[in-house]
Amino acid sequence: MDNLLESLEEFKFKKQLVKLNKKLKNKTVVIYGTGLLFQKIKENYDLSNLNIIGVSDRKYTTEEEGRESFGYKIIPLEKIVDYKPDYILISTLKFLGIMDDFKNNVFKGTKIKVLPLVDKPFLTLLKEIFE
Repeated sequence: MDNLLESLEEFKFKKQLVKLNKKLKNKTVVIYGTGLLFQKIKENYDLSNLNIIGVSDRKYTTEEEGRESFGYKIIPLEKIVDYKPDYILISTLKFLGIMDDFKNNVFKGTKIKVLPLVDKPFLTLLKEIFE
């Protein structure tokens, strides 16, 4: 088993996903971040109960909008607002900086809520802040 899968198990991602499914029932979701973490989650967990309307990542350009990646529609970051998702789930291991930027800059003044796809224990987050 690789490190990412071990980390997901350590963070009890399966339980987190059950809670997310309940919290986001009937809500539209864009996943931000399609790197190794998202790939590992997609391979090992069932995301079908989340109403994912698309995936976004800084690597996607406006020319790629509407194409598919991992079975989901590509939505460039600058176009997310046009799709009016209820939530953006950040799918990166280090999400604090992105969350801060999204809440205070990119999506400020919108009704879009930003959450991490994989939440981590408070002490783990504190260590990341001070690294």
